[in-house]
Amino acid sequence: MLGPKVWSSVRRGLSRALSRTMGSWASGEGRKMDISGIYPPVTTPFTATAEVDYGKLEENLHKLGTFPFRGFVVQGSNGEFPFLTSSERLEVVSRVRQAMPKDKLLLAGSGCESTQATVEMTVSMAQVGADAVMVVTPCYYRGRMSSAALIHHYTKVADLSPIPVVLYSVPANTGLDLPVDAVVTLSQHPNIVGIKDSGGDVTRIGLIVHKTRRQDFQVLAGSAGFLLASYAVGLMSQGAIGGAWGCQLAGAVGGVCALANVLGAQVCQLERLCLTGQWEDAQKLQHRLIEPNTAVTWRFGIPGLKKTMDWFGYYGGPCRAPLQELNPAQEEVLRLDFTSNGWL
Repeated sequence: MLGPKVWSSVRRGLSRALSRTMGSWASGEGRKMDISGIYPPVTTPFTATAEVDYGKLEENLHKLGTFPFRGFVVQGSNGEFPFLTSSERLEVVSRVRQAMPKDKLLLAGSGCESTQATVEMTVSMAQVGADAVMVVTPCYYRGRMSSAALIHHYTKVADLSPIPVVLYSVPANTGLDLPVDAVVTLSQHPNIVGIKDSGGDVTRIGLIVHKTRRQDFQVLAGSAGFLLASYAVGLMSQGAIGGAWGCQLAGAVGGVCALANVLGAQVCQLERLCLTGQWEDAQKLQHRLIEPNTAVTWRFGIPGLKKTMDWFGYYGGPCRAPLQELNPAQEEVLRLDFTSNGWL
């Protein structure tokens, strides 16, 4: 049961966001929010004393705002959200909302371990300006996180959220894949618009696309390393047009890509090549992005991403403990992954 304070917060959030949500539904003739496009998962800058550096955050956003991103993901895994207090998480999202271009979407991470805490955080994220929330799977009691438990969790969050909900499966961090059967069931909820899948299993992405094809449900690839494959997994022939075969993409609709924090133009170019059917050029570009992407994700993680941001003219800076900065040998390997592919 949600307590009186939570219900009060929910009511306030619903009241403040209802007109915006209903307006978007009306303008879309009943369709869910369109989340297609590329999103960098914004990092959280810290000072030397481990305080959030809001000035550097705004500087980074002004630079990232020059690229044709659909929007920004804030307080996702790359934002180090488990290391921030609840008030810091909300303040970061509020500052991003104020600094980012008005025509871009803000997807805010609101996942917590309990359903009640997730509902509270979701409503609060709406209040500080998020357009949609991205909700990671609760995982501390992963052995009990059955499909039924997760369906109940996400359904309750979506029922009470004043803004659209995006499911978030990131097994590398949680040790838990959101089961496909749960995704299919949840795709039918009117306030669940899609999923960010960071597992890297393209066959799974293809299966989700296939099984939700009758729903207004969208899949975002969780990494630039398999972006092309995620777009192409739903490739369908449209028949001969003027002697050539036309095709339509029915796979992923975009991606949340850590690499876009440093190679934003290139990740957006890969999206454009896929959407326009320039597969040979897309393949060449994808191949040059695989090693750098691997370096700033599973190989060196956020410390690697932040070090690379420093090289590319952004502020990366330190992570919060217990994450440690790279040692010189690791930095050399990281740099090689970029120089050998022509990016540094």
